[in-house]
Amino acid sequence: MATIKDVAKLAGVALSTASYALNGDSKVSAKTREKVLEAARQLNYRKNGFAMDLKRSRTNTIALILTDLSGPYYSELIRSVQDVALAHGYDLIACSSMGGQDSTAVKFLREKRVDAAIVLAHNITNDILYESASQRFPIVVMDREISSEGLINVLVDGEQGGYTATRHLIDCGHKSIAYISGPSNSYDNSLRHQGYLRAMKEAGLEEKAKWRLNGSFIREGGYKATKMMMMQGELPSAVFYGNDEMAIGGMMALQEGGLSVPEDISVIGFDDIQLAEYLNPPLTTIHQPMHELGSLAGHLLFQMLDGDEVNDTYKLMIKLISRESVRKVGSVLEV
Repeated sequence: MATIKDVAKLAGVALSTASYALNGDSKVSAKTREKVLEAARQLNYRKNGFAMDLKRSRTNTIALILTDLSGPYYSELIRSVQDVALAHGYDLIACSSMGGQDSTAVKFLREKRVDAAIVLAHNITNDILYESASQRFPIVVMDREISSEGLINVLVDGEQGGYTATRHLIDCGHKSIAYISGPSNSYDNSLRHQGYLRAMKEAGLEEKAKWRLNGSFIREGGYKATKMMMMQGELPSAVFYGNDEMAIGGMMALQEGGLSVPEDISVIGFDDIQLAEYLNPPLTTIHQPMHELGSLAGHLLFQMLDGDEVNDTYKLMIKLISRESVRKVGSVLEV
C-alpha cells in the first residue's frame, strides 16, 4: 500500500506539504494541492484503508497510544483519560506502538479509525504525526515538542526534573553521581539527562562516562545496568535513575551485591509510581502529575473536536518527593 512518503516523493514536495494538502489545509496553494492529489490518485493512496474522507461520521472513540501497556507507569494516565472520555460519552482504546510502522497504533492514526488520539510513544515518528494530524483529527503528543496543525503538546518539565533530582543529591553532599538512562532516542530521557548535566556543571562536577549506562526505562534494564556498573569496581555515592522502574531494578542489583541503600549508595528515581513509597527503603523520586497530564490531554482533545481554539503547548511542573533512599554524606557542597 502506498504511503504519504510515496505521494510526497511523486509530487516533488516535502512530507509536511503533502500532509497539509491531503488534509485540505489552506496554507497550501491550489496548484500544489492538485499536484499532491494527482500523485495520490496515481498511487491509489489509501484505497484499501479504513480512512474516511473529511465528511466522515464520528466513531465516538479516542485512542491512547503508549510504547508499552505493561508496567505501573501508565495506569494512572489511562484512568484519567478514560474518565474524561466517558464524561463526554466516548470510548477509549489504549494500544501499544510496538511494531513501529506496521503496528495497530499507526493504522489507527493513518486510517482515522478513531476521532482523535493521545500519543506517548517515542517510536511513533514525527512524520506519522505530521501525516495524520489535522483540525478534524487532533492529536495530543506527550513525549516531544512538535508543531503542526492539529498537534498539541502536553508535557512535564523533564529538564527541571533532572536538575532537581541531581541537585537534591548534591545538596545531600554527593559528589560522585551516576546517571542510568532510558532509551537514547527518548525525548524524556534527553531532557532528564540535560537537567542532570546542568546541575553537575553548576556544582563543578563532571559526569563519568563509565557511570552513564542505558537501562531502557524498564526494571530489567536498570538491574542489568547496575550490575554492569558494579562490575567496574569503583562505585558512585549516588545514582540517579531516569525512571522509577529502573531504580527498582537497580536497588535489587545493589542489594544482591551486598550493598545497602542508602547507607552504601543513595538512589533517586523519576515518576513517583505508586510502588515507590512501598519499597524498602521507600524511594526518593521526582513526581510527575500523571493524573493531571491525562485529564488535561483528554479535555484538550474534546475542545479541539468541538472546534475550540487551544494553545500549542502546555507544560506541567514536577516536584521532589523525599523519602528514605537518599542520605546525607560528608560536607554539603556550597554553590
